[in-house]
Amino acid sequence: RASRSSTLSFDFDVVMSVDERDARDLQQFLEMENQKAVIQAAIGKLSEVCFEKCVVKPGNKLDATEASCISNCAGRYLDTSMFMMNRMVQKK
Repeated sequence: RASRSSTLSFDFDVVMSVDERDARDLQQFLEMENQKAVIQAAIGKLSEVCFEKCVVKPGNKLDATEASCISNCAGRYLDTSMFMMNRMVQKK
């Protein structure tokens, strides 16, 4: 009986460590998915803002002025976002 009890205890410990590992893996997965969602939302917002600002009359393709405007708009948006994130990190 004593050996049976220790075997059950060992199995329980193994199950607990697997559950903890699964919980950590799940947490990491959810964090990565959240980061992907944040990035996708930022890209969507960037596209919306720059398109509204730069494309006056949508057509089959962008003309050179529109393409340049969108490129500049996106660059400024990303530079500003990076600047703001760096400032927030510095204030912590």
